[in-house]
Order: sequence, then structure tokens, then C-alpha cells
Amino acid sequence: MTKLRKGHPRRLSAALRLAVAAPALALLLPLPLAAATQGAAMSDAVKARAEKGRPDKVDVIVQFDHHPGKAEKDKARGRGAELKHEYEHFKMLSLRVPENALKGLANGKGVRFVSMDSAVMGASLAAKQTANLPGAAASLGSSSWTVAGLSDVAVAVLDSGVESSHSDLYVRKDKDIIPDYKVCTIPDGKECDGWTTYKDPWGHGTHVAGIIGGDGTIRSSYSGIAPNAPIVSVRVLNEAGQGTVSDVIKGLDYVLKLYYNGYYDIRVVNLSMGKAVEEAAANDPLVQAVERLWDAGLVVVVSAGNYGHHGNFTITSPGNSRKVITVGSITDAGTGMDFSDDYVSTYSSRGPTAYDHFLKPDLLAPGNRFIAPVSGVAGLKTELPDKIVECGDYCTGKYLELSGTSMAAGVVSGAVALMLSQEPTLNPDTVKARLMRSSRKIAGDPTDVGTGVLDITAALAETGYVTAAPSPKIAISEDGSAVLVESTGFLWSDDAFGNGFLWSDGFLWSDIGTNGFLWSDIGTNGFLWSDIGTNGFLWSDALLWSDAFIWSDGFLWSDAFIWSDAFIWSDAFIWSDGFLWSDLSGNAYPDDAP
Repeated sequence: MTKLRKGHPRRLSAALRLAVAAPALALLLPLPLAAATQGAAMSDAVKARAEKGRPDKVDVIVQFDHHPGKAEKDKARGRGAELKHEYEHFKMLSLRVPENALKGLANGKGVRFVSMDSAVMGASLAAKQTANLPGAAASLGSSSWTVAGLSDVAVAVLDSGVESSHSDLYVRKDKDIIPDYKVCTIPDGKECDGWTTYKDPWGHGTHVAGIIGGDGTIRSSYSGIAPNAPIVSVRVLNEAGQGTVSDVIKGLDYVLKLYYNGYYDIRVVNLSMGKAVEEAAANDPLVQAVERLWDAGLVVVVSAGNYGHHGNFTITSPGNSRKVITVGSITDAGTGMDFSDDYVSTYSSRGPTAYDHFLKPDLLAPGNRFIAPVSGVAGLKTELPDKIVECGDYCTGKYLELSGTSMAAGVVSGAVALMLSQEPTLNPDTVKARLMRSSRKIAGDPTDVGTGVLDITAALAETGYVTAAPSPKIAISEDGSAVLVESTGFLWSDDAFGNGFLWSDGFLWSDIGTNGFLWSDIGTNGFLWSDIGTNGFLWSDALLWSDAFIWSDGFLWSDAFIWSDAFIWSDAFIWSDGFLWSDLSGNAYPDDAP
């Protein structure tokens, strides 16, 4: 293969050519989004609260240029702030601050950025066949295939907790970042003289953990991807699947401490949750935290989000990190090894990412109508009684059918556990690169399908090593004639992982041929995504969800949720001259593009 040289121009493939009319280009390139936050010490959401200047208190996360110590905490307290969390491994503080003190806080020495501490909420045989799990095609999902040393690869699950008493799960360690959930064992109206602690009162975390490492003790057909993989449960969401960004970061801090001290051999971290993108990834405290774990050597797998019904730019944080593995969901039709009728789940969030325009998701995995273990007292069983699996004595009530990119992320985390048990020396970037290269290529817009569908057998057979595998940026060329993508061959320093190997050469940007636009809604509905520029976030309530449980295909969506007036592209975004650009087939483009 001829090595593509930096700055060497070659013709773009016809598949990525588009004829954009002048009015359409004006919509694609509106006001300078990047300029709105460049150099600012606060997100737009924090600015809005600061401008009100009231004594009302607001929860924020403050990032510093250095690790904050006593001096920084004393200064914050001097401005009326209360300390919520401090972190051992992150240069951050979680504070409750009066609105009228925010400007002074943001202008403090060493302060890098102030963000909102947003609120957070939160297998079947067909799914295993879709992911090409070894052994899945031969038996009814028993997935008895294992690899030597699998039990040594632990997966940290940050979620609503994991019920260790479920027979299918091996919970090696559990930690509550938020207070234990305790229920009085005496009926209402009587004096309480005993309390019962529940490890997962919501049920979401147990379900995700079961997808990753359930061994099918109760019902073998519902075993997970990496049976018996040890689970380290870090509970960061409450009994309603809710929490805060600062709690999640506290959980990540705890995982990093365990990792550095060599406890439990944690190699994989699963985050089946997401929040609104409120700032560029470089300023997002949750993104910065997961990237710290990635750089330390932990493979971080994140769900893409469940807002695909609302179109592009719906990838949630921290899935907008270009380092971590961001997973969307594919819906399999349950037709065995015939995958021709599979499709991207309607709810699966679409890229590119807001603000940064990273090409996400990285890949897809089965996530629709996934059957996996659930905790005995799970609130989800009350919320979704029709999803409880009826499977006979000692089985009914032990499993639940859920859908969402949460489930898809769990599938990928299980696959990563298999890869690392087979080859323990792999670094996170190589794991990501192999998953993306080996994925089963399918037709579709790359901002919908990523590089394709997880293929576990192919991933285990994949070779090659990289030291960095950032998801590429995408852009429209200055003259509007082409969609451009940073060359992964150049970014990852290996032509074997170039765009033409990661994305199918036959990819078409679905709406280009018929509407002349990258996204059809631009021409028909006039969506400009203004909320990104004006409010600084996509969802006004900025909830971080335990990333979906009712988003199955066939679920009737409400049109009440509106993504109005937002930016698609900003021509003020500065693209580094150090990158070689190409189309998705690997054809080169000048390095100064766009």
C-alpha cells in the first residue's frame, strides 16, 4: 500500500462528493460556535447563572491547572462555597457556590474552567449471533466458550450498583459513592427496628453487569459475553437511576486508585450513562476524567446515548471524548445469521459530536431487547412489569428485557474483557483500533453506524498495534464540495488502520444523493441547533441518564422533545495544520483542509 504523504493531494471518492447549493452552505456554516467558548473560564450554563448574580447556590465542578490544595479550598470557602468532593487523581473540586460568587471564582488564579455539576439519570441468542460471539451460532446462546485467564480480567461498572446475590454474577468488590440504599424491614405504621441494604435498588447496573459477565447459572441462554468476568461495582446512581457528574467523577477517582494499587486487576471500565454536551470536550470535566483513566491504561467503554430520534449531534458526554470507545446500538431482527434485515436502532444517538465534530459513534453493538440479570427489588421491574422474563420456577423475575445503548456498551465491555484475557499486554488504543477495524461493515451514514457492527470473533483474531487511536474530526471543505475526515492512518501512525480499512469504501452519506445536504432536516425543517450556541447545552435540564431502559424499537416516541435552532458547523473552528485529511475511502486531501 502506498503511504499517503502529508500534504499530498489526491482526488476524493465520488461517494463523498456533494453538490451543496449556496443557501444550504449558509445554513451549514453559521455563526462562530467555537468563538463563544474559546478562552472563557465558564461554560455557557454557568455564565447564565453568574449573570443572575443572586445569592442562590449552584453546584459546579472547577478544573484547575494544578492539583488544588488547601489554598484553593480556602479561597473557595472565602467566597461562600461549600466543598462537595475533592479528588485524588483529578485536578478538580466539586463545589456549591453562590451565583454572585461565580465570576470571582472563575477568575481565580489557576482556575482553568468552571462547569455545571449536572444532574444524572439514568443476552439474547440473536444479540450474541449479531456480535459474532464464538459459540453463539452453535448452541442456544449458552456461550460456554471461554479463554484462559478470563477470571483475572475485572470490569468496573459505574452505575446504579450490582446485586451481588444474583447467582449469575461474580461481584468481586462493590463500593457506594452515594449513600447506601436502606429500607426498613418493618411494615409502615410500626416502629422500625431493622434495615435492609440493597446493592442495586434500580436494577440497571445489575443488567449491564450481567451482559458483561453473567455466567447463566440460572438460565444458560441468558449468559453474558464474557462469562464469570469479575465485576467491580461502583454505585454512583441512586434508587431512581439518578446522580451527579461529581459523583461519577468520584467513582472514577476510586477506580483509578484501585488500578494504581493493583487491586482486582481492573482493565475495563463501563459507563452506560450519558449527559448533555455542555462544552467542548477539552473543558468537559467528565470527559477529562475518563481520558485520565484511558491514559493510565484502562479501556473505557461508553454508551453513545439514546437520542437518535432527534438526529445528528446527539452523542452524549462522556461519549464525546475522542479517546474512549463510544458505542451505538444495532437492532437485530432475530433471523439467525442473516444480518441483512438489521438496522441502527432508532434511539441510538448520531454523531458527529457537538462543539468538536468528532466522528462518533466508533462502532455499533446489539442493544435492543436484551435479556440479562436484574436485581430482586429493582425499581425497573415495577416501572416495566411487561419486561420481566417469564422462565419458570427459580427463574422468573431474575431476568429483564431492556433496550438502549447502555446494553450495547455492556456487550463491547464483555468483548474487551475477552480480548485482554487472550492478550493481556494490549493498550487501550490498540483495543479500540482492533475493534473498529474488525467490525462488520454495513451501509449507512458513518455518523449513524460508526465503522460497523462489533464482530467479537474477528476482533480476537485481529492483529496490529497502535499507540494512539483518537476518533477523527470531520468537516465540510471550504468550497462545500466534499465531506472531509482526518486520516486515521496519519493520526494513528499506521496505514493499516487508515480510513479505507475502518470505514467501508462503499459508504454514502445517506442524504447527500437525494437532498444535496449532509443532513436532510437542514433543507426541510430548518434545524440550526441554536441551543448549542445560545444556552451552551442541548438539554435544559442537563440530565445524565443511566442510559435508557425503555428505548426499544417499536416504542412510540413523543414529539414533545424538540431539538431546535442549533448549529451544524462553525467556520470559525480552528483545524490543526498537523493532520492529513482524507475521505473515508482513504484518499488523501491537502493537510491544510478545510
